[in-house]
Amino acid sequence: MSQPAAVTLVEVGPRDGLQNEPSAVSTDVKLTLIDSLADAGLKVIEAGAFVSPKWVPQMADTPEIYRRLEEEGRKREGVSYPALTPNMKGFEAAVAAGVEEIAVFGAASETFSQKNINCSISESLARFEPVIEAARGRFIQVRGYVSCALGCPYEGDIDPNAVAAVSEGLARMGCYEISLGDTIGVGTPASTRRLLDAVKQRVPVDMLAGHFHDTYGMAISNIATALDFGITTFDSSVGGLGGCPYAKGASGNVATEDVVYLLRGMGVETGVDLDKLVDVSAFISSALNRPPASKVAQAVLAQRPKH
Repeated sequence: MSQPAAVTLVEVGPRDGLQNEPSAVSTDVKLTLIDSLADAGLKVIEAGAFVSPKWVPQMADTPEIYRRLEEEGRKREGVSYPALTPNMKGFEAAVAAGVEEIAVFGAASETFSQKNINCSISESLARFEPVIEAARGRFIQVRGYVSCALGCPYEGDIDPNAVAAVSEGLARMGCYEISLGDTIGVGTPASTRRLLDAVKQRVPVDMLAGHFHDTYGMAISNIATALDFGITTFDSSVGGLGGCPYAKGASGNVATEDVVYLLRGMGVETGVDLDKLVDVSAFISSALNRPPASKVAQAVLAQRPKH
């Protein structure tokens, strides 16, 4: 398959990247992060999650984030700010906050589903059905995530056909796009090919996105493999923020800077300014008191003159 001319990057740093940070990140820092990502050219920025503050305290200010995006005129033309909404309560809160796109989060592993959202895969899909139906009734787009698509911290390898079945279920319910997540970062180009070979039999390729973690340094290689299949949407996190709280040692999402560098080298357009993006990476990493996890950010920052 020929290489795509352009790719859409879904920036998940403000939600997936920050949700498991042990120390509270201020609302002002989060808003500056979101604004700066838009300034760098990101067109899809996952800004928060309407989940229980008891379980995900870092996302407790999500309603405030969306209120201020709206009231302070921070929303940019042509930029979408989706939010994760795991159930009807979360969906209703998102609607009240003016969210225009939501995401639901399923798993291809029964054990992971039980430990993550306390229900089976079939129960999780049944739980999402009224959410997706209500969203479509309000002309709100819904994106579906499938975690553990290339491996599970409890079950090990996952049958690609199980991933295909969950993906098909979400698509049938009305998700416009299905993001396949390598939650613990164990995927390789070979397993990525097997996964996509199976899923494309049941869900059109143009409805699929890739969400790769970089635990074993394979994320960039897996993205290059997925490009060969015609995948043109990828999730990434500025500075490589994030990780899976249920998978010991699982490092963060692939860094947005690393993906932009890869695609720029391949002549694939992203609309993202790499220098500005590195600045954003430096800002949020400094706020978290650590260097960026991104190899590209480290290299670019090291080459800049010291003041």
